[in-house]
Amino acid sequence: MNFIHKNLAGGRWFEFSLLEQMANIGSEIFRTISWRDKNKDYSRKAFERALELFDLTVADPKNKKRLKEILRCRELWVDYIYGSNQYNQTDTLWQNYFYAFSRAARNSLSVSPGAQ
Repeated sequence: MNFIHKNLAGGRWFEFSLLEQMANIGSEIFRTISWRDKNKDYSRKAFERALELFDLTVADPKNKKRLKEILRCRELWVDYIYGSNQYNQTDTLWQNYFYAFSRAARNSLSVSPGAQ
């Protein structure tokens, strides 16, 4: 398989928490949305990177209890961008969903072990 994120596909992705993984997927989703009307090629590439990160997240053994949610999210994302948007998704919905992961990941990284 030809990976876009070669440095992550080698196993480094599995070192990230699920929050960090979803926050990184969210970054590509934000890029896809922001470039959609400005540069179709950039938007498509960000979309493809998001799919690859979804797939790496699915392959991570620690996420096996979350596969249903991750795969459903991936399915909805594909439907929103290239499908018929049968679930009536919006840019704002996607941004809010992934913003929560970004915020939670940032908060979890800023708390040092043993501090409270």
